[in-house]
Amino acid sequence: MDLSHTLVVLTPAESKRLLSLAVAQLPEVQHALSHGRLIIGHGTTNACIAQQLLGEPVSKWRYSAGVIVDGSLGVTENESRLAPVALKQGRRYEGDWLELLREFDHGDVFIKGGNAIDPDGNVGVLLGSPVGGTVGQILGIISARGAHLIAPVGLEKMIPDVVEAARHCGISRLDRCDGVPVGMAVLTNATLITEIEAFELLCGVQAWHIASGGIGGSEGAVTLALSGSREGVAKAVEVAESVSGAEPIGRD
Repeated sequence: MDLSHTLVVLTPAESKRLLSLAVAQLPEVQHALSHGRLIIGHGTTNACIAQQLLGEPVSKWRYSAGVIVDGSLGVTENESRLAPVALKQGRRYEGDWLELLREFDHGDVFIKGGNAIDPDGNVGVLLGSPVGGTVGQILGIISARGAHLIAPVGLEKMIPDVVEAARHCGISRLDRCDGVPVGMAVLTNATLITEIEAFELLCGVQAWHIASGGIGGSEGAVTLALSGSREGVAKAVEVAESVSGAEPIGRD
């Protein structure tokens, strides 16, 4: 095979758009849209996914709940927060999303973002609620029934060890915190979708995370090496260009 190699740089906002394109194409998601139930939990990446699946604008700020913003841990305004998108056979579910969750079966899908990932594929979710927030509401049902838990998380959130990180969190154990004190849940059974899986799914190329960070608006950016057929890499470059220039997410 005539292989091609390239490097691409994605800002966090661009990665969120890339992940939304990939998650929308996942076979599990497509099946749930056609035949089952799908719920998109809160989060800025998930807002991009909701926008991709619904074909309509979705406020990233209002679709998030817990946020790290202005140098501290916080939450968005509850009174203006959008409800999670809940779909049954591709149509908006009219009731509360928790009612649809209670109907979940093995083919159904819950999409949940994260605040940290590690090389072992563990996903860390910060918990500002003393009863565990969304994770506390969904994990039992999803795990018991064998439903799909999909976690789209950008590589900017890579840390050495999510399990170890969780041991150092806890709302009531903290003596001080920049913002809202939090615990951390560790998701070990989620299907993790990063930029690596996204490029493989969308373009059939392999990706390696080779650098992180930047300045002048590229803070949090990830640099990826892509390798594959010339056609696949060319498509990957087109996909990267299609998300290029995505605006940083802030209050709206």
